[in-house]
Amino acid sequence: MTDQIARTEKQLGAIVRRARKRSGLTQGGLGDRIHLRQGTVSRLEAGEPAIQLRTLMAALSALDLELVIRSRTKGSAADIEDLF
Repeated sequence: MTDQIARTEKQLGAIVRRARKRSGLTQGGLGDRIHLRQGTVSRLEAGEPAIQLRTLMAALSALDLELVIRSRTKGSAADIEDLF
């Protein structure tokens, strides 16, 4: 998987959704792996801002992903959105 940039909750949710689908998992299947309801996975993928950090980290781990923090590039959020 190539590096992906997320600057908004929705962009991060879209990355999780694509990774889940590539893994062949349903929302319920991912939820089962991390002991969460399908609805919680749906809210994470929709980019709802009230999702707990531990929920995000558990989902990333289950999808064999990691969070990398780096200095922000100069592109705008709209430029990043065009990648999706």
